[in-house]
Amino acid sequence: MAAEAAAEIVREIAAVGAADLAAAAEPLRADCLRLARKVSLLSHLVAEVAEAGGGDGDAEAADSWLGDLVRALQAARRFVELGRAPARPSRASDQDTVCNNASVQFKFVTWQLQTVLASLPQSCFQISDEVQEEVDLVRAQLRREMEKKGDIDVNIFSKFHDILALHVSTVGSQSEQSHGQPDTPQMENLCNCHLELQNIIMLVSEISGVPKSDAERITSQLIEGLENMRVTDSNIPVSVSQSSDETKASLETHKKSDAVAIPEDFRCPISLELMRDPVIVSTGQTYERAFIQRWIDCGNRTCPKTQLKLQNITLTPNYVLRSLILQWCEEKGIEPPTRSKNDGAYLEVGGERVAIETLVRNLSSSSLDERKSAAAEIRSLAKKSTDNRILLAESGAISALVKLLSSKDLKTQEHAVTALLNLSIYDQNKELIVVAGAIVPIIQVLRKGGMEARENAAAAIFSLSLIDDNKITIGSTPGAIEALVELLQSGSPRGRKDAATALFNLCIYQANKVRAVRAGILAPLIQMLQDSSRNGAIDEALTILSVLVSHHECKIAIAKAHAIPFLIDLLRSSQARNKENAAAILLALCKKDAENLACIGRLGAQIPLTELSKTGTDRAKRKATSLLEHLSKLQVL
Repeated sequence: MAAEAAAEIVREIAAVGAADLAAAAEPLRADCLRLARKVSLLSHLVAEVAEAGGGDGDAEAADSWLGDLVRALQAARRFVELGRAPARPSRASDQDTVCNNASVQFKFVTWQLQTVLASLPQSCFQISDEVQEEVDLVRAQLRREMEKKGDIDVNIFSKFHDILALHVSTVGSQSEQSHGQPDTPQMENLCNCHLELQNIIMLVSEISGVPKSDAERITSQLIEGLENMRVTDSNIPVSVSQSSDETKASLETHKKSDAVAIPEDFRCPISLELMRDPVIVSTGQTYERAFIQRWIDCGNRTCPKTQLKLQNITLTPNYVLRSLILQWCEEKGIEPPTRSKNDGAYLEVGGERVAIETLVRNLSSSSLDERKSAAAEIRSLAKKSTDNRILLAESGAISALVKLLSSKDLKTQEHAVTALLNLSIYDQNKELIVVAGAIVPIIQVLRKGGMEARENAAAAIFSLSLIDDNKITIGSTPGAIEALVELLQSGSPRGRKDAATALFNLCIYQANKVRAVRAGILAPLIQMLQDSSRNGAIDEALTILSVLVSHHECKIAIAKAHAIPFLIDLLRSSQARNKENAAAILLALCKKDAENLACIGRLGAQIPLTELSKTGTDRAKRKATSLLEHLSKLQVL
């Protein structure tokens, strides 16, 4: 069965450690270790998929996805095996080639896994929320790994994947017709411009377990497809990532300028089109704003042209170049390119920029009233639009607001922390806020600010922790988790909710689970399990407990906190979702723990579990049935 095969491969890869890869050279060794860690996080996913059997929805869709998952995991296993193979002595130039080849294969493996996880048919397998969270985390990590490996067109991977899927379904008939004679042109006759593509396909085929003859056939089909596309498109360089409005504008400009050679300096290095809104990045290179903004939004922190690290992500308008482009268009009788106002990355920079820069300067005014007023205005502007969030960050608002977090005036403090919360809605600002040193002062506001400021500080921590690296940074900041636990215990209803959300998100990272338990999170969670007066309190507590219980130390602490009786009570009288989560937590507590299992038996859990196994949600039925089986085995013993 495909689900069991997937589970077995995950176990094999997860078992690979540093000692197994001792013979591998860098960066292959590091890539294998990181891949093994990411695949190990899928153990809960494959377990739930296996529990679901054939799935509850479209059986064909479920089988198709499982087949894709197994193929992706098999490719991952082959890559890890490269790291386990004995290293062969080679010259430095050969080592460079090996490293480059492994980099291509690593990027394909991560792309394939990320693509499969993105298409997970959740409804077919009744995947739980906590497992879906883990899947989303792995996907985000895989995307970042791909970006680190540089510019390989993933469209090649996609086309290879599509052709391979077709080949797999027709391989029998093809082999019968060919009788061992290849029906593709000889690879040595390829022109130089296709040699790199051939190399990529050969490497991807090797890691996918595709024979060389089939890889050659796939290469031929890909090249033929590219040639057909070139004829069809009439050499119009329109990026597939453009919006429809941008595409129309680009086509119009192209039609008017195709008879005139566009100076290279006027073309965007990414789109190769005449620039409409040129901006300069920190390396001094100029790009079309929309395209470089998308590059940055994807998490890239290098200059596409030079590959140098970007010191910051500020985009400075290149007014001189824009003026030269407009002048050139006028001389050539070409309609000047117009800047799109529909692009979320575009900002009019006239009076609005001047007004915002004035506000930012006022944040550092010697007058408390001016500082307070400016912070309040920026708080409002940052709430309104993405454009404002980008422009405020470009104008230096973040570092000035961070300084105001230490203000002795509580209202100014509140405006500053709320403005940072609103700015963090735009993902690229999250990193800027952390780099500006905001975490420690936000924690101070969380501990000692007014109640509204504390609420918004907790919400800001949640927003910032959506970036995986920030989970580590925030969790390791002294007093961060303790301050959230304190708000969870004694804050306002909204404050407790914001604290619960932030703690849940932080506890996705393993080390933060122990920190939260040691900070005393279990006491307020047990109180929340008994709090039927506040909407959502029980649900929030169960959600956090379901994350904590996966860590051994936390599991022991939950049992010692006497959570089991309250969880059993929820099986009897709670809502369907809460019953499901309570059963899942009880099952986790009782796995390989006879003492906890005996405890739920003594407390009379059999009756509500039996009822839940018949009337609960599909997941609740599975958890309840599993618990009942464990109880029956205990009674036999």
